[in-house]
Amino acid sequence: MNQAHKPSFSFELLYIVGIIAISFSSIFVRWSEAEVSVIAMYRLYLTNLVMLPLVWKYRTELFSLTRKQWMLIIWSGIALGLHFLLWMGSLRLTTVASSTVIMTLEPILVMLGSFLFFRTGTNRAMLIGMGLAFVGSLAIGAGDFHASGQALLGDALSFLGMVAVSIHMLMGKHLREHLSAFVYNFWVFAIAATSLALYNMVNTIPFTGYAPREWGLFLLLAIVPTLFGHYLFNWLLKYINATAVSMAVLGEPVISSLLAWVLLGEKLSALQFGAGFFILFGVWIFIRYGTDFKKQVVHQSELPASEPPLKTGS
Repeated sequence: MNQAHKPSFSFELLYIVGIIAISFSSIFVRWSEAEVSVIAMYRLYLTNLVMLPLVWKYRTELFSLTRKQWMLIIWSGIALGLHFLLWMGSLRLTTVASSTVIMTLEPILVMLGSFLFFRTGTNRAMLIGMGLAFVGSLAIGAGDFHASGQALLGDALSFLGMVAVSIHMLMGKHLREHLSAFVYNFWVFAIAATSLALYNMVNTIPFTGYAPREWGLFLLLAIVPTLFGHYLFNWLLKYINATAVSMAVLGEPVISSLLAWVLLGEKLSALQFGAGFFILFGVWIFIRYGTDFKKQVVHQSELPASEPPLKTGS
């Protein structure tokens, strides 16, 4: 009994690591003075650079994709690049709390998509957990939503970024059934970065001339929220359903808002602070008592030898 429970705890721990990692993304973006399309482009290209030492190991799989897989990977990459462009852009117009709280709509969209395309079911505990977390997320942003001006545009960009990442997540769920995390992430990150590079070329945004501090932030974005966030979640897609993985976004406003309060001086009301614990409670119910989450978690002993957790990303 204890042996069966041990592997699921490992997945839950990795899940929490991923939530913490992605929460640093908004802080690094705020610290950077570069255009958001440049930040996102170098974030992804540097991630691929870190992954290069393992390319030889996966060389056969990297170049043996079917035409359908290539098409899905291309669209998934474009969706991810669009997500970064829109969401990072929203951080320049509205607060971290508002921008991240809108992203909490992602699990609802992913759950609907999973039901329509993959016939993935949910249970009562998952719905209750999602509801609690969503209500808490709204409370975090309640004191920060604006009805007009730049903040409203920022909210709209965050919403569109949420739609884009939901599409990316659903395509990733399908592709990860047949591809290793390394191959999927390598090509998706490369395509997303290249789509952003084309955007920068069309808009004559410079590729060079950035201070060493900016390059340091690009690298931090590549390592912390991308490798230990997006890469980790894409790896988990094979063993946990897409709705459960996308639930991680509900924990992000809590940690991001606290980080913004400490590091950026953004105010956080007592209501928002209390709502953070409400969100965490909802996430805990979702991953602890959601049978669909548990049902798709596999034991460490069942993992294929070519797919070690995290090792492929570091």
